[in-house]
Parts: sequence; C-alpha cells; structure tokens
Amino acid sequence: MYIVRKLTGSSSNKPYRCPGCDQVIPMATPHTVAWLEDDEESRRHWHNACWAKKDKRRPNTERTRNAPRY
Repeated sequence: MYIVRKLTGSSSNKPYRCPGCDQVIPMATPHTVAWLEDDEESRRHWHNACWAKKDKRRPNTERTRNAPRY
C-alpha cells in the first residue's frame, strides 16, 4: 500500500525527476509524493497526471537520445 501526499509546490525547493515520464518536475510546481508504507526509501516525486495514470502505463523502453523510435 502506498502513502500519497499532494504537494502545492510552495514547499518544493529543488527540481525532481518524475519516474512516470522521466521528465523534470520544476521547483515550485504542485506534484505528488508517494512511497510504500514500510519503505521511506522508496519515496518518489511524481507529476500529478503521471501518478493518476501510473496503473495504465505500459512498460517504458529506455532509449538513448539518438536511437531510432521503431
């Protein structure tokens, strides 16, 4: 079970990388923080939309910037 907190962004003092889309969440941007109930180390910062769609996402294939998309 996840513990989920919605942040307004006013307390965010550094950028984070969203594990859902692998994009940066800029400072002072509202976002979601979630972690497993018994594991504070698994705490991650997500875009609100990425968190909402996390169960519908397909596995992400990591590519280099110059890799073809086929």
